[in-house]
Amino acid sequence: MTRYGLLILPATNRVYARAAVDLTRAELEIFDRSALDGRIGELDTEVVGGASYITFTGDGLTERDLAVLGNLSAGYALFEIVGELLRPIEWSRLDRYDDDLLTIQKYPGKTNEQFTKLLLNVTLLASDWAAEMTSRRFRVLDPLCGRGTTLNQALMYGFDAAGIERDQKDVEAYRAFITTWLKQKRVKHRVLESGPVRRERKVVGRRVRIELAPTREEHKAGQTQLLDVVNADTARSAEFFRPETVDLVVADAPYGVQHGSRTAGQGLTRDPLALLADAAPVWARLLRPGGALGISWNTHVASRDDAAAALADAGLTVVDAEPYRALRHRVDQSIMRDVLVARRPA
Repeated sequence: MTRYGLLILPATNRVYARAAVDLTRAELEIFDRSALDGRIGELDTEVVGGASYITFTGDGLTERDLAVLGNLSAGYALFEIVGELLRPIEWSRLDRYDDDLLTIQKYPGKTNEQFTKLLLNVTLLASDWAAEMTSRRFRVLDPLCGRGTTLNQALMYGFDAAGIERDQKDVEAYRAFITTWLKQKRVKHRVLESGPVRRERKVVGRRVRIELAPTREEHKAGQTQLLDVVNADTARSAEFFRPETVDLVVADAPYGVQHGSRTAGQGLTRDPLALLADAAPVWARLLRPGGALGISWNTHVASRDDAAAALADAGLTVVDAEPYRALRHRVDQSIMRDVLVARRPA
């Protein structure tokens, strides 16, 4: 049985760095359950040369398996353990663009990009298409997209990305960033739409839609991705996106500290449960059968059981396997973040 050592990617956020080992162990178990047929075993943590490694055994991991594992959110490098030596293992990632697409934006309240990747991964792995992670072009919706951290991670993977955000300043900031980045990187793209959305002579929102591809050859061949961002209330998502057209819904809910949210019934609120009650049924209708929704939130303002009940009321089935219960971690003194993943039954 081959034994492996996974080197953890250093995190710029020190608090997240302390949680990264435990989070990666849970994420690796989810990868194993959903995409690797349970062939990973004997998970442990070791310090080698002052660096933390997650060690595990793998029964005949294939090139495809390594391509899947290459997308672990905090995976930096993989080694085969041979006696006291570490032999580097070649693995590949889905990444289609330069990593500054994820790291260049800096603003208060930005979600850590390693966590964003973890949230997208565990949501994808709960869907009916987990085994197609490296071959399917998923369509990802972030219904609370802010300035686009999740959208950028979806684009990095080669997926289609859609988002909706109520704050016009955030949408404008993201539009300015992504259009400038695409031009500076000379990424082949075409702006399909940018401006107000009118219905019955009234402005009901603003929208930017961009078609892009990592190479000219792919763009010419029609192998393009679509970025679609709407400035409107998330409870109105179904007015802009058709039912059953989204594979994954991925959202980082307001924490109730620096962030607020608005609901149709209550206006400004810091309660994610009110947001879920209003919006989760709408998000659920946008999911294809077999699709999955993943949401993170601050457990200091809403319990896990109450959040799970809100998703169940929306017609979703919460994934409650043990690794999914091991994703809770501290962000700061006032925020204890947890993750819930739920599926739309096929």
